[in-house]
Amino acid sequence: MAKKSFVQGAVILGIAGIIIKVLGAFFRIPLANLIGSEGMGYYQTAYPIYVLFLTLATAGIPIAISRMVSERIAVDDYYEAHKVFRVSFILLFCIGITSAAICFFGAEMLVGAMGNPGAKLAMMAVAPALLFVPMQAAYRGYFQGMQDMKPTAVSQVTEQFCRVAAGLSLAYFLVRFGRQYAAAGASFGATAGAIGGVLTVVVVYLYKRGSLEHNIQRTKKRNTEKSSSILAKIFIIAIPVTIGAAIMPIMNAIDVSIVMRRLQETGWTYGAANSMYGQLTGMAGPLINFPQVLTQAVAMSLVPAVAASYKQKDMHFLRENVQTGLRMAIIIGLPCAFGLMALSEPIMLLLYPMQRASALGAAPCLFIMAFGVIFLSTVQTLTGVLQGVGKQMVPVRNLFIGAIAKVIITYTLTGVEMINVKGAAIGTVAAYMIAATLNVMAVKKYTGARFDFMLTYVKPVIATLFMAGAALLVHRILFGITGNALATLCAVCVAGAVYCVMLFVTKSIKREEIGNLPKGKTLLRIADKFKR
Repeated sequence: MAKKSFVQGAVILGIAGIIIKVLGAFFRIPLANLIGSEGMGYYQTAYPIYVLFLTLATAGIPIAISRMVSERIAVDDYYEAHKVFRVSFILLFCIGITSAAICFFGAEMLVGAMGNPGAKLAMMAVAPALLFVPMQAAYRGYFQGMQDMKPTAVSQVTEQFCRVAAGLSLAYFLVRFGRQYAAAGASFGATAGAIGGVLTVVVVYLYKRGSLEHNIQRTKKRNTEKSSSILAKIFIIAIPVTIGAAIMPIMNAIDVSIVMRRLQETGWTYGAANSMYGQLTGMAGPLINFPQVLTQAVAMSLVPAVAASYKQKDMHFLRENVQTGLRMAIIIGLPCAFGLMALSEPIMLLLYPMQRASALGAAPCLFIMAFGVIFLSTVQTLTGVLQGVGKQMVPVRNLFIGAIAKVIITYTLTGVEMINVKGAAIGTVAAYMIAATLNVMAVKKYTGARFDFMLTYVKPVIATLFMAGAALLVHRILFGITGNALATLCAVCVAGAVYCVMLFVTKSIKREEIGNLPKGKTLLRIADKFKR
């Protein structure tokens, strides 16, 4: 398996992730205007339950499939790789149909337990998605194991497009019958999206069936691994990954009670405490999550690439992939972090012009949490490496240690009146910093990888500082002329351009790495023309 596949795969998934985020924004804002706060209440009651079931059902299994398929293809065993896909598909189908049945027939009980019985129809509408998404996950894991990220990217975009189109259309049509029906229509968008996504990967699979079947038959053998053995290996990989995926959501749930209680203990009213927590999680938090789309793409591409190298005992190639992966994470995380820090207040005012006081209150939280993007990028990327070498429990342990530190720091600092809710932001940064440090140590231990400090950190930091300076300068010059909105948008665009130029000037990106990008050879030809 080539390094080119890893880099290209990461870029392809990253682009798909950005498109999905943009489509998601186009869904949420019109939906809120269409069905109002009452309808959103029903929708927001059903959707988190759906996400919880989906996480428990599929969080770790696609990674397990990806790794196991990659290991078998690395030794030219396409027959066993396809058997992993078949077994996992049956497993995910059974999990999916069980989850869908529980959510559909138990809808009244589930939303009743959440204290919002009016969300029953929304819960029933989203339940069938739990059948189709796991099926889709099996195909995605299979293709990812072959380091072919295009089917995953295309199906993700198709799924999100169908979700947005169907959800908004049905909500618009059903709102005349009441908010409960409109919320159900919006929720059914997830089901429509899941159907669209699974149809996409099935079509891709059928299109590739000829070449796949040739390799499968070529490597067919009588003595094959038992299905029970494959299932056991899937669970050994998937369960720790699922636990890891649940750690931070659980800690965030604990965070709510800690922050709200501690703020009130220091003299803030319930209303003020609730408002500050909303600024932290509802206004600043989503911006911190955006860069994760790109670093998660790097991690997803790394798992099969690392697993293949590890299986072949090609440690030189493995370390090369690890070093490239971490550098990609740093190159992505640094500008996102410093950009959000430099323009924290202007960005908040740009996004929430009608809520100026809340935006100004959220800006310090954004400034603090933005620093954590660097560590979060490292955590996600190196988690993919550790999963690829069969140490999937190590990043879970490291993140758990970070989460415990987060609880302690949050409890302590939110009780300080001057720090208040910013203590929770500091706790989040500390959690990811601890987990990132432990992950770096673990990767060095298990892979022997060593990171070029100058290339990995110093050069990208220099490029980032020039970028942040350009952003501040442009905003300061234009603010008095155009106002905040246009000044901020121009500052972001100029900063992005300056960062890209400085990456080349500082030689933070190698020439061969540019060539490995989609259309990379075209970019090199253009760059060579400018040199002349």
